Amino acid sequence: MNRSEEENVNLDLKKIRPIVKNALREDIGRGDITTGLLVPETKKMKAKIVVREPGIVAGIGVAEEVFKAVESLTIGKGRKGRGIEFKKIVEDGDQVKRGETLAEVRGGAQVVLTGERTALNFLQHLSGIATLTRKYTEAVKSTSPRGKAKIYDTRKTLPGLRYLEKYAVSCGGGYNHRMGLYDMVLIKDNHWWIAGARTREKVPGGWNLEEIREKIPKGMKVEVEVDNLRQLKRVLDMDVDIIMLDNMKLPILKKAVRMVKMARDRKGTKSPAIEVSGKINLKSIKQIAHLGVDRISVGEITHSARALDISLEIVDITT
Repeated sequence: MNRSEEENVNLDLKKIRPIVKNALREDIGRGDITTGLLVPETKKMKAKIVVREPGIVAGIGVAEEVFKAVESLTIGKGRKGRGIEFKKIVEDGDQVKRGETLAEVRGGAQVVLTGERTALNFLQHLSGIATLTRKYTEAVKSTSPRGKAKIYDTRKTLPGLRYLEKYAVSCGGGYNHRMGLYDMVLIKDNHWWIAGARTREKVPGGWNLEEIREKIPKGMKVEVEVDNLRQLKRVLDMDVDIIMLDNMKLPILKKAVRMVKMARDRKGTKSPAIEVSGKINLKSIKQIAHLGVDRISVGEITHSARALDISLEIVDITT
C-alpha cells in the first residue's frame, strides 16, 4: 500500500465494524446480566448523548455503529430491541460547548443500556484526541511564517485502535503520518545502528538510498531520522523526501533547520521536507513552528489525550 502523506483516514464502516464488535464482545460476554434482570424486553426509551465540557467531536458514527451492533448481537438471544434510531445532532470535527446534545438514541431500553458504555468509551476517547489535536493546530496558526507547520500523529497508538485514533486526529485538524510499517520507509536511529554505524554518533555505512528506492513502489516516501548535525550533514547529500530532526535541543534544532533550508536553496527544490519530533508539548511547539519547519509530529495527541467528558441521559421511557 502506498499512501500519500496528505491522505488522512476517512471513516470506513467496513473497517470500524470489526473493531466495534470486538469491543462489544469484550463487554457483553455471555450477556448483560443486570439489564436482563431489571429491564423488561418490551421497554422502549429515548436518550440523548450530552457533552459536559467544550471540545471537538470525533466518533459520532462509531457510537451509532455500537448501538446497531448491540441490536444485532442481542436479537439472536431473544431480546426485542429492533428499530434502533440514532439521530446525529453534530458532526465529527464540530466544536461543541458544555451541555450540548451530540446525538439522540431511540429504541429498546435493553439495547441502549447494554451499548451505552462502549459507545461512550469510543466517543469520549476519540473526542479527547480530536480536542487535543485542535489545541496543537491552533497553537501553530499564530506562528510565522504564516503558520505553515502541520501537526502529524505517530504510531504511538493503542493496539487495535490505530485506525480510529488517526481518524480522530484528522477530525481535530491534524494529519496522519504512516499508518503502519508497510506504507512508508522511515529510517530511524536503531536502523542507523544496526545497518552499519559503530556508534550512534557516526554516520551509517550499511545502507544505500538508491538501492532502497529500487526495491520500493514508485512514489513511496522515504524519510530519515537524525538526532545530531553529523548525521544530518550526511543525509543532506541523499535524495530523501523528509528529514526528521529528532529530540534536538532548540539551539541545535535552529542550526539543523538552517542547514536543510540552505541545502534546498542550493538544489532549487522544496525537498526534503523538515519534520521535528521528540518531546513536543504545547509549551514548546510555538518556538519550533517559528523556525519555519514543515511538519511537527506529536505522540501526545494519541498516547496521552484525556477523554472528553460525555454522558448518556434518559429523556423518556415507554412500554
